Amino acid sequence: MQQIIEQYQKAIIQIATTTGTGTGFYIKEFDLIVTNEHVVDNNGEVTIAGKAFDKAFSRVWYTDRKHDLAFLEAPKGIELPEIRLGRYEEMKDGDEVVAIGHPYGLNYTATQGVISKVDRIREGLKFIQIDAAINPGNSGGPLVNEKGEVIGVNSFIIRGGDNLGFALPVSYLREALQLYVPHRGEASTRCFSCSYLVTTGNIDSLKYCPSCGTEVKLPELPEKEVQPIGAAKTIEEILKELGKEVRLAREGVNHWSVKEGSAKIKITYNAENFFIAGDAYLCQMPTDATKIKPLYLFLLQENYRTHNLVLSCVKQNIVLSCIMYDLDMTKETGAEAFRNLFQKADHYDDFLKKEYDCLERLEE
Repeated sequence: MQQIIEQYQKAIIQIATTTGTGTGFYIKEFDLIVTNEHVVDNNGEVTIAGKAFDKAFSRVWYTDRKHDLAFLEAPKGIELPEIRLGRYEEMKDGDEVVAIGHPYGLNYTATQGVISKVDRIREGLKFIQIDAAINPGNSGGPLVNEKGEVIGVNSFIIRGGDNLGFALPVSYLREALQLYVPHRGEASTRCFSCSYLVTTGNIDSLKYCPSCGTEVKLPELPEKEVQPIGAAKTIEEILKELGKEVRLAREGVNHWSVKEGSAKIKITYNAENFFIAGDAYLCQMPTDATKIKPLYLFLLQENYRTHNLVLSCVKQNIVLSCIMYDLDMTKETGAEAFRNLFQKADHYDDFLKKEYDCLERLEE
C-alpha cells in the first residue's frame, strides 16, 4: 500500500474555488483531471495545484450532476504519472482499498479500509460503500484497490455515521470519459434527466437539452468575475496592489495564500471575531542545539523592535505574523501592513537560514 500511495502522490490534484476545496486525480490516458461535480460548484474555471506544479487555473470542460462528475483541463508541459483504471466488476465485499485526498486541508492523506458493500444502491445508482475514513476535502479523490488501480471516485459520506463513505464505481467514470472524449475542448454537460451529452454546439436556446428539453447549465467562464464584499474585498484589492494574482491566491472563503521570495504567507479573515491575520511561514528550527538559545534571544529582541509584527515558533516552524481588526483596516493601512509583512518575511527567512542554520521549511 505504501508503494501505491507514493505512486499516486503526483497524480493527486488539489482543487479550490471561492467557496471551498476538494480533490481530483489525473488520468493520463485521457489527459484530464477527474473530480466531483459538487467540488467545481458551477464554476467554469477553478484553481489547481499539485506536487509537480504550482498553482494554476484549470478550465472545467465537463459536468455530470447525476453522477457527480467533472473533468478539468490538465496543466500543460508537466509530466504526471500514469495511473490505471480498474474494473468494478472484479470488486468484492471485503476487498482492501485506499482513499486518497485532502480532507480538511491535510494534503495527500491516505486512509485504508475495506469495501463494506460493493453495490449499495442510492438514488438509482450503484455506489461502493467503504469503511475507510473519508472527510470533507476527500471529495473527488480516487478510491484505489490493492493493485494500484482506480476503482471509484470518493463522492460523499453519511454525516454522523461511523466511517460510512461512498464512492462512484469506475464503470460510471469510464462511460462518462468515453462519452466526453469525442467532444474534447468543448464545454459539455450531461443531462441529468436523459443522460444526453449537451455541448455548446447542440444546446437548445442556450439552456435546454436538445433531447428531452430539461434546463441544463454548461460549464462556462463567467462574463464578470464574482467580487467579494466587505473586508474580503479590501484584502483582495490590497493583494492586487501588491502585485499578487488574487484568483490564484484564493483558498476558499476568506482564505488566501501567497508567496514572497522563499516565504509562504497565509491570510485569513475571521468574520466572526472581526480580525484579519497574516501569517508568514518562514524556515524551521535548527537541529544544532547550540543555535537554539541565540535564536530565541534574537526573536525576542526583534519583537521588541518590530512594529506591528510578531515572530513566534509554532512547533518547528518560525512564523512572522500581523493582526488587524477589520474596522481599523483601510486599503492604505492594510497595504502598508501587508507590504511590511511580505518584505520582512522574505528578509527573515533568508537571514535566519544564514545566521542560525535554520532549515528549509518542509512543504506538502
